[in-house]
Parts: sequence; structure tokens; C-alpha cells
Amino acid sequence: MKNKLFAEFIGTFWLVLGGCGSAVLAAGYPELGIGFAGVSLAFGLTVLTMAFAIGHISGCHLNPAVTIGLVVAGKAEKKEAIPYIISQVLGGTFGAFILYLIASGNPQFNLAANGFALNGVGAMSPNGFSMTAGIITEVVLTAMFLIIILGATSKKAPKGFAPIAIGLGLTLIHLISIPVTNTSVNPARSTAVAIIAGGQALSQLWIFWVAPIAGAIIGAILYKAFLDDEAV
Repeated sequence: MKNKLFAEFIGTFWLVLGGCGSAVLAAGYPELGIGFAGVSLAFGLTVLTMAFAIGHISGCHLNPAVTIGLVVAGKAEKKEAIPYIISQVLGGTFGAFILYLIASGNPQFNLAANGFALNGVGAMSPNGFSMTAGIITEVVLTAMFLIIILGATSKKAPKGFAPIAIGLGLTLIHLISIPVTNTSVNPARSTAVAIIAGGQALSQLWIFWVAPIAGAIIGAILYKAFLDDEAV
């Protein structure tokens, strides 16, 4: 079990450091050319690389919503859910802390002015989208993410390609939703940066637990009801 928990810790650490790091360290500097699409790809690459590295150890959830969705779908054990979620939040928070130490090495960096890849709605939304729009976005996209994960890892799916489908799926999700909520679909990722930033980010954090988890449960139920063909 300890191998699984450390795998989830290090995987979520990498997701936050790589994905949020691309937003904090590179996207804010136009001359580097990574921009919106680059950040989206960075998040996808963190999951793709970790899926190959630790998928055989822990399943590479890296996300409390995914863990809960997989439990609902019968693809993960209930007794592992809480330890997995704790490891994910701790790993993500450590990633956010390391990112803050790196970013603070630039004398021009200011947490309040530069932002910290925070998720938010309303005044905290990158393009001012409402809470309703943000919640719908997070629920629907997390549901689709679960369907992608369950389908790509099915015994009848092409072997060896699941990490690619899941990584590209997360990239697409970011391309859609960065303007709306700065893309969460992952409570651990949202919690990690909110803890470091504090303030209003913490006041909206509940949204990025409730909406992704609700979406994951919906995605798992839909997949099991209409798409699961493993028993056929």
C-alpha cells in the first residue's frame, strides 16, 4: 500500500509542479511563447508521463475526483479512497510549495499580482465567467474525463494507449475551460495552489471539490450504464 500512496504523492506533485508551473513560470512571459495552448499541453503531459511511470503501481489517479469516480465504477477499492486522496492533496501541496520557492527566485514575482494558477469563478475567473458557468464546466468536463479514463483502460481497449488518450483528454479539457475557471477538474490541484495563495482562493475552493466530484460520479454512472462492455 505504501508504494501506491507514494506513487500518488509523487504523481500529483508532478502534475502541480508541471502543469501549474507552466502557467506560473512560463505562460506569464510572452517571449517564451508557451501561452494558453502550452499550459494545456503541459497538464496533459504530466498525466501522460506519470501514467506510464506509475500507472502499474497505483493506477495513476492523481485526483480525488478520479479516485471517487473509479470507486463508483467499481474500478478501485473503497478502502483505498481516503488514503489516496490524502496522498494526492499532500503531493499537490508539496508541488505548489516547490513552485512558490522557484517563482520567488524572480524579484519581479508577486503572488497577488502574478497569480498562482488559481481556479475561480466570477471575479477570479480568467474571463469573468459566472459561478453557474464555472460549475457546469467543471461537472461536465470531469464527467467526460471519467468516461475517457474508463474507456481507455477497459480490457477491450487497444493495449498500451490509455496514457496517451487520458493525457490528450486532459489537454483538450484545459483548452476548453482555462478561460472559464482556469481548469480544475481536480480538487487536489485546486487545493494545492489555494493553500499557498490563501485569501479568496480558499473561499471558492469548495466549488472545485463539489463540482469535479459530482462530475466524476456522473461520468462513472453513465459509463457503467451505457458504455461498459467488459461483461459482454
